[in-house]
Amino acid sequence: MVFAGVVVSSLFIRYLMLKPSNDRSWVNDNDKLANADYEGDFVTIKNIRDFNWRSTRDYDERWIEKKFNLNEVTKIWFILEYFDPKKRQMAHTILGFEFKDGSRICCSIEVRRERGEKYHPIRGFFKQYELIYVWATERDVIGVRTRCRRKSVTHLFEAIVLGPGNERRMLESYLNRTNKLFNSPEWYNTITNTCTTNIVNHVNEVYPGRVPRVIAILLPGLSPNILYKNNLVKIDTSIENTLEKSIIDDKAKNWDGESDFGNFIRE
Repeated sequence: MVFAGVVVSSLFIRYLMLKPSNDRSWVNDNDKLANADYEGDFVTIKNIRDFNWRSTRDYDERWIEKKFNLNEVTKIWFILEYFDPKKRQMAHTILGFEFKDGSRICCSIEVRRERGEKYHPIRGFFKQYELIYVWATERDVIGVRTRCRRKSVTHLFEAIVLGPGNERRMLESYLNRTNKLFNSPEWYNTITNTCTTNIVNHVNEVYPGRVPRVIAILLPGLSPNILYKNNLVKIDTSIENTLEKSIIDDKAKNWDGESDFGNFIRE
């Protein structure tokens, strides 16, 4: 009994001492960390992922950097992906930013996977995965979900932004967190440090108290209830009607590969 207790205590101490790292053998689509350089009202985002996905295993790898005017953020978009419509609690949430010139950029908050590693929510409780803010083009981060994943269903909503300048504040909140993770890695946690909990933190940083701490935050698939009750996205007559009209998978699958992907799925 004493020996078993010593072993358990030793393993527990070892667990507590585990430290997250940015230096591991990552899968290709998580390989590079984004970071942002500010120059007055302009920001350059480096290591934006712009993969051309033919399937989840067949793609052209491309990383770019782009410069944006922080004063020209005009819209915020909310993307909700159900991995399997039969399991409505399980989903992924992404935020996108649109600029005056029509350009757009997305940020997907994810598990950063090592080569050969697969995500499981139970493992996410126990310091198994680092957290990553993936900045990507829409044709990449929305395209891979809508065009390459057989079961998933993806919705696109236009966010309601209250107060002038809050589009910029939301973008800066995301970029500052991105830079923090670039310098100080963190563990992903299935309950406390996920895509949705981080989005809620960003929203409440810009609009203190706008999103209450409710159980639905822990289940991203229940996001529509939060969006509707807290006036976070534009609703077309009802949340049910909005959910139906916001599905973009068929549009994305019919993309011609040449026109602007973001414009195409919004037509």
